[in-house]
Amino acid sequence: QVQLVESGGGLVQAGGSLRLSCAASGRSFSPYNMGWFRQAPGEERKFVAAISWGGGTANYADSVKGRFTISRDNAKNTVYLQMNSLKPEDTAVYYCAAAKYGGNTPLAGRYDYWGQGTQVTVSS
Repeated sequence: QVQLVESGGGLVQAGGSLRLSCAASGRSFSPYNMGWFRQAPGEERKFVAAISWGGGTANYADSVKGRFTISRDNAKNTVYLQMNSLKPEDTAVYYCAAAKYGGNTPLAGRYDYWGQGTQVTVSS
């Protein structure tokens, strides 16, 4: 089992920045590819970004390319999501997830473990 706990969410004005963190515990963190997803009220959960187990490759949704950056520190068992130039449409609950296989896949069904989520609210 891998336990994931997100933090860093909050309320920010449009154009501002936030950095989300996801701390992993339990099994060794490093073999897992990690992803961030988000879910707005009334919408399905959507892919945001993913990073390979070694951190060498990353994948982003078109809606966040150039604004968000995913990174990881395997020594700290933590994955990050730096969010810049935030927009009101980025408002959602953000979840991190861990996938043993599938690379930095955008498919939610390929992820084995999920955190509880952290709320991000961007005001206009």
